[in-house]
Amino acid sequence: MNYNELPEEIIRELHKGVVIPALPLALNKNREIDESRQRALIRYYLAAGAGGVAVAVHTTQFEIRLPEINLYERVLRIASEEFDRFANQMNKPVIRVAGVIGKTEQAVKEATLALENGYHAVLLGVAAFAGATNAEIIEHCKTVAKIIPVIGFYLQPAVGGGKLDVDFWREFAKIENVIAIKMAPFNRYQTFDVVRAVAESGRADKIALYTGNDDNILVDLLSEFAINVNGKVVKKRIVGGLLGHWAVWTRTAVKLLDDVHRGKFDGNTRATITRALEITDSNAAFFDAENNFAGCIVGLHEVLRRQGLFEGVWTLNENEVLTAGQKSEIDRVYKAYPHLNDDDFVAEHLEDWLS
Repeated sequence: MNYNELPEEIIRELHKGVVIPALPLALNKNREIDESRQRALIRYYLAAGAGGVAVAVHTTQFEIRLPEINLYERVLRIASEEFDRFANQMNKPVIRVAGVIGKTEQAVKEATLALENGYHAVLLGVAAFAGATNAEIIEHCKTVAKIIPVIGFYLQPAVGGGKLDVDFWREFAKIENVIAIKMAPFNRYQTFDVVRAVAESGRADKIALYTGNDDNILVDLLSEFAINVNGKVVKKRIVGGLLGHWAVWTRTAVKLLDDVHRGKFDGNTRATITRALEITDSNAAFFDAENNFAGCIVGLHEVLRRQGLFEGVWTLNENEVLTAGQKSEIDRVYKAYPHLNDDDFVAEHLEDWLS
């Protein structure tokens, strides 16, 4: 499938900018998938107003691909069924993104499964190519892009990413089936590299920019870049977010992005920066920034557990647990920023989502 074969409404929504949560994996106490709660979580995101969901990504746990676990396709299928259900009931599009990682053989297999399960694009991680040349990684990306539209992924080093220079991103953006890039290096210089590369690629109008910088969400969404390309200024906005942080408190994330699009934050710099810092402080607690993000997955699980969407914070890796002090940090941001959570919304609909 190529870019031009995507439904027009999907391309339109992608470029308008939407909330795309990165899907956590719902497990029971035996560390087996809890299908009822997995479906409830997806129903929550869609009811909250998310324009898409990213499945089988970092927050879904890379271990779903292990042969002894073998959950990759099952999670894709469960999510796809819920997307179909929602689209049929509400007549609204859902941008369907599947995570794809590994060397080329594995990535091709995963991209093919995503296409077969009705996904519109893959979020392509290239961490497996540490030490490879730009040309080697680009060739890999081109191979995957022959199967399905691709969203580039600049992943922060703390969870397995590596530096990708402006030359890489310029060549990547020239690939015709690249439709978006998620920028998540947690680094302002490297974020600018991606935007500059897209502007210089000649395909700036074809590629939607999404923030994955969970430490700087609101500022990213308010940023307009003006890149001089051969004497012509190319302007580019970060239109939405594909974020682990938006896997929780999703209803207020949708309102935040809507407020950005409506210009609510324009002209009130001090209050806007205050809100941006509140969101970043909350993310520090959820993602366990104090411990180099060791508890970034279970921190999200803890919020979902408190809301009743998850039964516990179990992960496929028994060594992944809330770190010392992380629970009290989540307590603190809950108390400090009550206007950022959506607990009332979840409580109102939880029973229906679980049914």
